[in-house]
Amino acid sequence: MPIRLRKFIGTILIIILVLFYAIVANTIAVATLGNAPWWGHLLYFALTGLLWVLPAMVIIKWMAGPRQQ
Repeated sequence: MPIRLRKFIGTILIIILVLFYAIVANTIAVATLGNAPWWGHLLYFALTGLLWVLPAMVIIKWMAGPRQQ
């Protein structure tokens, strides 16, 4: 697969990932953190704010293509 096509598909996948992840993370927060203290909100949003990077790294590695030797 050409690298330009990989990058285009990867970009679309990352956009979909971020949108889906934000909706799910905020839905969970609204459903569970209603009466939580401020530090509960802080921990939850710090964790979920960093957690989306893991699947994004997989997509970015795929976009780079196979390793050249």
